[in-house]
Amino acid sequence: MKKIALAIAATVALAGCDSKPPEQESAQSATATAEVNSSAKPAGEAVAKDSSELTAADAKAFLQDAQERLAKMSEEASHASWLASTYIIMDSQYVESLASERYTAMAVELASEAAKFDDVDLDPETRRQLTMLKQGLVLPAPKDPKLTAELAQIGSKLQGMYGAGKFCKGEGDDEKCLTLTEMGQIMAKSRDPEELKSLWVGWRKVAPPMKPLYEREVEIANAGAKELGYDNLSVMWRSKYDMDPDAFAADMDAQWNKVKPLYKALHCHVRAKLNEYYGDNVVPPHGKIPAHLLGNMWAQEWGNIYDIVKDDDMQAPYDLTELVVDSGMNEQDMVKVGERFFTSLGFKPLPETFWERSQFTQPRDRDVVCHASAWDLDGKNDVRIKMCINKTGEDLVTIHHELGHNFYQRIYQDQPFLYRDGANDGFHEAVGDTIALSITPKYLKQIGLLDKVPDESKDIGFLMQQALDKIAFLPFGLLVDKWRWQVFNGEVQPGDYNKAWWKLREEYQGIAPPVARTEANFDPGAKYHIPGNTPYARYFLARIQQFQFHRALCEAAGETGPLHRCSIYKNDAAGKKLRKMLAMGASKPWPDAMEALTGQRELDASAIIDYFQPLMDYLEVQNKDRDCGWAESDA
Repeated sequence: MKKIALAIAATVALAGCDSKPPEQESAQSATATAEVNSSAKPAGEAVAKDSSELTAADAKAFLQDAQERLAKMSEEASHASWLASTYIIMDSQYVESLASERYTAMAVELASEAAKFDDVDLDPETRRQLTMLKQGLVLPAPKDPKLTAELAQIGSKLQGMYGAGKFCKGEGDDEKCLTLTEMGQIMAKSRDPEELKSLWVGWRKVAPPMKPLYEREVEIANAGAKELGYDNLSVMWRSKYDMDPDAFAADMDAQWNKVKPLYKALHCHVRAKLNEYYGDNVVPPHGKIPAHLLGNMWAQEWGNIYDIVKDDDMQAPYDLTELVVDSGMNEQDMVKVGERFFTSLGFKPLPETFWERSQFTQPRDRDVVCHASAWDLDGKNDVRIKMCINKTGEDLVTIHHELGHNFYQRIYQDQPFLYRDGANDGFHEAVGDTIALSITPKYLKQIGLLDKVPDESKDIGFLMQQALDKIAFLPFGLLVDKWRWQVFNGEVQPGDYNKAWWKLREEYQGIAPPVARTEANFDPGAKYHIPGNTPYARYFLARIQQFQFHRALCEAAGETGPLHRCSIYKNDAAGKKLRKMLAMGASKPWPDAMEALTGQRELDASAIIDYFQPLMDYLEVQNKDRDCGWAESDA
């Protein structure tokens, strides 16, 4: 997800590819500071009172005023951010930086004022909104206007450096520069280990210049978190889940431990298949898997190497990319398919402005951010997606995911401003993925992409494809923020950024870099969500929650077959249950929303085990005589 200042204020995005320009000028900080100061009117009469004189009525008045101001400024900042993402020039970056700075200054001011009501006796609803106001900042700036300006400028520079990143090889007329999108397409298909290594190393050259900026950004944001009463930014980020921050981290680990046996079985099988394909000199038969061979720039999802991993007699039930291409659909047609899924569940169709204002393809005349994302620009009906759609099965699934954000945004639009968000940030990511789990053979036949539903003899191939993305992602989804929590709380110092990153990647994922890495590298910065300052725990949560949601919706739909064959397309009962939960927005603690849909109040990874049990049985047979695991102590 991409947010401007408050976690509930701006846009929602999914991992993908990005492009923004190089550093923008930062000389006009004095002008920016003046604008911030001129825009920061007092937040109601309560500001003038001493904390001991504040009342419950003051709190309500403050909240009404604060939400009105935030809604107005959010719309301005969202439009500036959209412009900066879809028309990348120095001027758009400057405008975005100013808007972000103004918004952040207001959010910091309001969060500080909200803290003045900490000792006032309030009803639960008012207390919840004040807490959300304090916790909503992603990178809280200190009250010092100069630091607010600096933080905004650093954020814009980091995203610009990432977005403008290319890998160039050759010289003169023979020089060829590849965008991240182009590199990703090659990595998905190439089976030349040297070419893959070259791309892997080449992309990571974009990151080292980010490191000093990132260090400074962490320093400023930590100071801002302390001014709001948190020990550091790590505690603040982990405090946003209606539970103690340490308990939240412990629950993340507990859910991981439930699915870790499935991941280790998958890792063992994948390593063995890669070893068969490439030989001992490229892939060792034991230990960690080289990170560049898994079909993805970050080795976070492995679906692109299905052709290597599958057994000779294992035939996938279908090739979704082939189905998309053969259908003759264009990019907008693919989005229409996704929209029809949601309308079949009783959601209102997307507004005409969605089709007029969204970015579906990469323009030829300018740099844009290709990172797939869903946007809510006005808190009402100006919703959009921003993608550089490829005619692939992966992008068809991503479209369903992004539209999940948009339909969620629209259905809670009547909630107060602070409640216009998911029950927690994982919910927003999980909704679209839940819908994508219904992209089954049954669904594809219903929409005319398949002639008939394959029998269950093809299911292991399908589940393998799913696991290579869904299960392979889980440790990566967990470790990105584990690394940041350690950075934020000082456990990892700048001199050990890269060492700590690879320690986690080796420990949790069982992968290793293809070449030696040192502190001259800054490999975390090669992943969008680090320079983009997008919290990542939500993606791990979403991978757990989506299977909980899917199981509950399939039960509501009356489906009695295997969970992996269930589709809720065109099911009224499932649609009604989903719409009811989504309409709650963030108005209740997430366990209440979880209970409304699933009957459970806790995160529960058992639904993943249910979904993939046939595959786990298969992997246990395949791995019987293999030496599985890797030396975590060596990480």
